[in-house]
Amino acid sequence: MRDRPFALLIVDADHAFKRGVHPPAAARHVPTIVIGGSGAGSSADGISGQTVYLTRPIDRAMFGCFVSMAILDNRPARRSMRKPLNRFDAVVNGVPSHILDVSVEGLRIEVAGERRSALPPYFTVRVPLVGVAVTVQRMWTRAAVKRTSAIWYGAALSQNRIAINEAWRRFVDTVPAASTTAVELNT
Repeated sequence: MRDRPFALLIVDADHAFKRGVHPPAAARHVPTIVIGGSGAGSSADGISGQTVYLTRPIDRAMFGCFVSMAILDNRPARRSMRKPLNRFDAVVNGVPSHILDVSVEGLRIEVAGERRSALPPYFTVRVPLVGVAVTVQRMWTRAAVKRTSAIWYGAALSQNRIAINEAWRRFVDTVPAASTTAVELNT
């Protein structure tokens, strides 16, 4: 790890947590995939934002998607403040899910981990309660904090008509923000 640069670190959880795998200073911002069991002591506690924790057994397609996203990850700077929500019901590509926070440009969603394939680069988020459906681009993915069976996705609005963008803005402006306690439970 010290002799050659690398774009991604894939490591077993036992090795990472018990032996303390720490990339050299120059590589500290390298995305990492940690693979381990779902039992106590192998959770994702203390993992940084550029680290994804996957539990065994690992679906081949899901693993390939996580590797691709980790290598190609180029998150743009956030342009507006996020507004945390109280797990707002949504349907993501036909799968019941929850919106965790929103902004004028995008959102963070939580999808149940039982879904065996990763979301595509572009997907639809429908909010049935308010009648809004937007097309978004997946910007990042990570295992949900405190909900090991779920996956979080960050997404930016993409390729929507002006009327849809305006409906999304009205939703963001009117949906009530979560209380501090609820925000702590979501993160």
